[in-house]
Amino acid sequence: MEVPAYHPFRSAEAKAAYLADYDMKAERWPVASEPRTVATSQGRTFVRVSGPGDAPPLVLLHGAGGSSLTWIPNIRALSERHRTYAVDNIYDYGRSVYTRPIEGPADFVNWLDELFGALELGGRIDLMGLSYGGWLTSLYALRHPGRLNRIVLLAPGGVVLPARREFWVHTILSRLPHRYFAKSYVSWLLGGKSEINRLVVERATDQLLLARRCFKRKRSVLPTVLEDEELRSIQVPTLFLVGENERLYSAQEAVQRLNSVAPHIKTEIIPDAGHDLTFVQAEMVNEKILEFLKQP
Repeated sequence: MEVPAYHPFRSAEAKAAYLADYDMKAERWPVASEPRTVATSQGRTFVRVSGPGDAPPLVLLHGAGGSSLTWIPNIRALSERHRTYAVDNIYDYGRSVYTRPIEGPADFVNWLDELFGALELGGRIDLMGLSYGGWLTSLYALRHPGRLNRIVLLAPGGVVLPARREFWVHTILSRLPHRYFAKSYVSWLLGGKSEINRLVVERATDQLLLARRCFKRKRSVLPTVLEDEELRSIQVPTLFLVGENERLYSAQEAVQRLNSVAPHIKTEIIPDAGHDLTFVQAEMVNEKILEFLKQP
């Protein structure tokens, strides 16, 4: 795939504008970190590495439309006892640069496997994904369970239940050329009525619109819902966390399905949270994750 120097951005000016904003936000990363760019057959993957060098590895996969900076509210706690690897998805916004299109789920799994090998993470990896990243985590666990120690699924897209019709309506409308529709999408998805949430909605809307202006459009790979047998076959110890006000699907129905078909998966519903659980309930979510990961 021959690409211009500014790929995957629309222009050199777009690249400069997005990366200036990205780097400004990266200054809020609350712990020491080492930025790394790793070569894979899908392209160059940007990873922000934090935590003690001799600690067990914990890889973090953000949600669709985000970047590794998603983990700013959580990274201090997660990096105390883990060597954390916050990844910019190769086929999303951020500093990673794809050099060939992602055609389907298998391409994502192969990319992750190459990435883990290049990072020399060995065979006892803790893997955690938020939303779309949760779907990628489940796919990897199905294909390469031997490389994993434990996995955490945070309000995963797909996996357990399909997205509600309202999600697709808001997603389509958000593409209309007016800030109102993008903000309506972000506000609906995150939910919540607090002053903190309103501030987050404004910032997230700004970030979404900037990214859409700066990056080329590409075909999406939509998350899938796993069959009962697939859920049962996830033998890696798994924690599923979802906010009680989750908008993608019913949190209660998701937990009911898992408890029915895959009771070995540990499930918990986070109170007073929706798809924004990792920041509106950051302390609680961090505690539950760390408690789960420290189990033998």
